[in-house]
Amino acid sequence: MMDFSSVSSDELAQRRRQLQRQRRSRFLQRSWQILAVSGLTVGVVWLTTLPDWMIRSPNQIVIEGNQSFSSDMLRAMLAIRYPQSILALQPEAIAAQLEAEAPVSQVVVTRRMFPPRLTIQLQERYPVAVAYTSPPTAVSPGQPSDHLAAVGLLDEKGTWIPYEKYVSLNQSRQLPTLKVIGFQESYSSQWVSLYLAVSRSPVKISEIDWREPGNLILQTELGIIHCGPYGERFPEQLRVLDQMRRLPDSISADEIAYIDLSDPEVPMLELTSGTREEPPSP
Repeated sequence: MMDFSSVSSDELAQRRRQLQRQRRSRFLQRSWQILAVSGLTVGVVWLTTLPDWMIRSPNQIVIEGNQSFSSDMLRAMLAIRYPQSILALQPEAIAAQLEAEAPVSQVVVTRRMFPPRLTIQLQERYPVAVAYTSPPTAVSPGQPSDHLAAVGLLDEKGTWIPYEKYVSLNQSRQLPTLKVIGFQESYSSQWVSLYLAVSRSPVKISEIDWREPGNLILQTELGIIHCGPYGERFPEQLRVLDQMRRLPDSISADEIAYIDLSDPEVPMLELTSGTREEPPSP
């Protein structure tokens, strides 16, 4: 056991001084930490209030990737109040707003400090078809839709684009020539493959009438085509239609009400006289 009687008063005093130095060292260390954090906080607040760190006008917002849409119109859609600290802006919220309100996708927003600038990189949605309202019930499926008002547009993935919003942003005002009647949201998954087949068809297709799920009707350069329900045989139906290119050489187009390709192995002609017959052999 330790003999406390052998510990001198000098040793005790030395130990007390050592403990006091340790306490002062820990106190100074904590004080410096507090001062450093406080100074950093004050510095950040000071820097964010400097004029050089402020977004003061829409001209400090750079839009990249837009070809059809006006940059000024896209800037006007942003919910940004001027002036505002660039550090207070939330890139994710700005990107989500543009994707929700404009025909764009894959929006990336970055902040630049020197000089203070907001850069928005985006990818436009390109419509491939104009969607129309269903015509009056007195107009039968397959009739032209020239008298209808367009209500939306579709891109190749079936994404719905509001017509008025797209037209207001589109600088060129050019719209797709393909028309779609009776498109529903439930058709989106089928639209991808349908549009791919239509875009590759050698026979030009100007209109798709989808009002009756059991009978997809096409307006083509060879006339009206009844396809029955859309399905896996649609590409085959288009191939058979391509093989019928010389049909007008054998029978007048005025005599044909429509071509029935619901069974592509046995195509039929519905004549205006009310009779049905197989097309002449090429």
